[in-house]
Amino acid sequence: MEPCCFLSQIPLNQTYTISKIDQSNKMRRRLWDLGFTAGTKITTLYSSPSGNPRAYLIRGAVIALRNEDASTITLTPISSREEE
Repeated sequence: MEPCCFLSQIPLNQTYTISKIDQSNKMRRRLWDLGFTAGTKITTLYSSPSGNPRAYLIRGAVIALRNEDASTITLTPISSREEE
């Protein structure tokens, strides 16, 4: 499937697959260390009252990211076949 959107854009309680991180080397490495790698499923769980930051479920951990960092992560929708 083709990439569709950025992590900062997906609604709450929606799950997508990470396809790419377009970030500087230092921040990209930090995200990789936290489990943000291509092919990993990620779900938006919570949003602060102002909408920034937002919390995501990834690999069993809840991670909060600022929208400016989340907007560098490209996602692909999960097909119905992958959800089974």
